[in-house]
Amino acid sequence: MRIVVDCRYVRLDQHDGISRYTAGLVTELGRLHPLIMLISDHRQLAMLPALPWQLVRAPTSLLEPLIALSVNRLKPDVVFSPMQTMGSWGRKYRLFLTVHDLIYYRNRTPPRDLPAFIRLLWRAYHLSWWPQRMLLNGADGVVTVSETTRTLITEHQLTRRPVTVVANAADPVLGAMRHRSIPETTRLVYMGSFMPYKNLDTLVLAMADLPEYELHLLSRVSAAERSRLSRRAPQARLVFHDGVSDADYHRLLRSATALVTASFDEGFGIPLVEAMSLGIPVVVSDIPIFREIGGVAALYFDPRSANSIATAVRRLAEPGEWAARSAQSVDQAARFTWAASARTLLEVLEGTEPPA
Repeated sequence: MRIVVDCRYVRLDQHDGISRYTAGLVTELGRLHPLIMLISDHRQLAMLPALPWQLVRAPTSLLEPLIALSVNRLKPDVVFSPMQTMGSWGRKYRLFLTVHDLIYYRNRTPPRDLPAFIRLLWRAYHLSWWPQRMLLNGADGVVTVSETTRTLITEHQLTRRPVTVVANAADPVLGAMRHRSIPETTRLVYMGSFMPYKNLDTLVLAMADLPEYELHLLSRVSAAERSRLSRRAPQARLVFHDGVSDADYHRLLRSATALVTASFDEGFGIPLVEAMSLGIPVVVSDIPIFREIGGVAALYFDPRSANSIATAVRRLAEPGEWAARSAQSVDQAARFTWAASARTLLEVLEGTEPPA
């Protein structure tokens, strides 16, 4: 079987969620079966494993609907894309597309780093369900990253094709985890964007009631957004890092009391798995996807209530609570690995995955 994996969504410098999903899966899938990676920029190779590759046009090209005419030349039996927007007109192979979440049907502000024209198309695409249905029904099967999203796909009748969960995971962290019964610092870590649905306002307001804790916000942030959040709760102890390397991210996580996020909506939650794998408890919104990922290890709060957030964080200071959550977190994180997800994906591509 000749497998081609669409790696054109891999970032050039530092992974985002879809980029990490692509790289994690293709690395482990390449250990199980020969494959060819599709790239659109030679610089992507630095973020990918040393596997055969083919350069094609970028997925943001206006000619994307015709990309299958180029892919056909590779004579693949099956193509896997980590997105649902890969063009399929004229294809001569089986095709599997990925739906990560349905967030942007409820929160239609597109990612800010997209070109203006693509942002306009993004908004138009999410005004109705039919473009999604058309794309997904044009494939042979659909992959998604969580049971939560699979349930939503079913509820909204987005496809007639079979839907399989190929879960997200966290990259292995170098260095042994140090077992301990109390946290090293009263640092709280937030890893995520500053999009409105991430609900940073309520998280910052909660910090005003947690004077003994310091919230580290790690992602890139505009000066205007930093100033706005700081004004929301002047007494809150906020540290804006404006982007960190993976090494700094893991260093900050290892010494933290907890990873926190107050999102109203998510497709998965890789930072949860990253923190839990290091034995760092997670304190998160009580939403279905976080219940799926955090299980019994996480502490949950009402994301509309700053008081609920503060109460959940304070629970970790109760005798024995942090140590118990830390141990449970390691066990919970072990459920999510790229190796296991790649095995499931290979079964899907081979047609041996049992029906859901």
